[in-house]
Amino acid sequence: MKIAIHHSVNTFSERWIEYCDINNIPYKIVNCYANNIINELADCDALLWHHQHSSYKDALIAKSILFSLEQCNIKVFPNFGSNWHFDDKIAQKYLLEAIGAPLVPTYIFYTKEEAFEWLKNTDFPKVFKLKGGSGSRNVILLKKKTEAEKLIRRAFGRGISVKNRGNLIRHRLWQIKRDKNKAAVISFLKGLARLIIPSSYERMHGMEKGYVYFQDFIPKNEYDTRLIVVGNRCFGIRRYNRRNDFRASGSGLFKYEHSLFDAEPIKIAFDIAEKLKAQSLAFDFIKDEADNWLLVEVSYGYSVNAYDKCDGYWDKSLVWHDTTVNPQYFIIEDLIADLYNVNV
Repeated sequence: MKIAIHHSVNTFSERWIEYCDINNIPYKIVNCYANNIINELADCDALLWHHQHSSYKDALIAKSILFSLEQCNIKVFPNFGSNWHFDDKIAQKYLLEAIGAPLVPTYIFYTKEEAFEWLKNTDFPKVFKLKGGSGSRNVILLKKKTEAEKLIRRAFGRGISVKNRGNLIRHRLWQIKRDKNKAAVISFLKGLARLIIPSSYERMHGMEKGYVYFQDFIPKNEYDTRLIVVGNRCFGIRRYNRRNDFRASGSGLFKYEHSLFDAEPIKIAFDIAEKLKAQSLAFDFIKDEADNWLLVEVSYGYSVNAYDKCDGYWDKSLVWHDTTVNPQYFIIEDLIADLYNVNV
């Protein structure tokens, strides 16, 4: 057995390499951007690649390479069920509706005329999103119809930037207030530079256009519930909103105690992961005013170390296991078990 790992800094790969070194698992580092990557994997049984939404190259080729490898019986992470809808809220809308998941009511239009017709009979506020992005940076609360009309015209005209600079600056100001350290100040200054100099991702990607995406605004949520399912394990964090903000994603305000979590969203998360045959998924839940759990979005990728303070996990029978949580170790353990066709 040999495992291939595409290594990038600040990704899951650092812990995968650590795991292999500790447990004497044969592996090799590969470059998935190489023209001959398929030949490079000829002596490998599996590939692990934590590709990221913020890398234009990853967004361009990762899903194609991983799915191609699955066709020739090479085990991969993330697999198709975990991966094909990653960083694509449009894909997730149709997927989650198709399997009957309790998605926040979502509306997508591909012509200006249809969008304006929908506006005639909708109420506000509504939440506007681009199909990609993380940390709530492309998420806007629209309080009135005229704000939606403006965004619709832009979406079907010159387009909308993939980087919301206003949200970026506000987020980094928030980080200064929250962290009160030098790193937050440096991050803010870099954000100021981005007001003038676009990132390489922006230059390559161009503007988002040709669609608009809205969700109902669900009031009275001071936090969301982020649950991670990896195989037969579910663990999570409660993410609190920034002050005077409706968004929890990207706030960095977490609580970890498992006593905070209800059984219902855990059951829903396990059920969806099983239906999708997903190896690992992060689920963002909120509650509506009738106390129903609603799913905002899903993602195979998440922060490397945000879950280290979790005090254990639930299995599919909702039995609690009081143990150390290391999502990246769980992922590679499951992959190795799959290679040997054994249950974890």
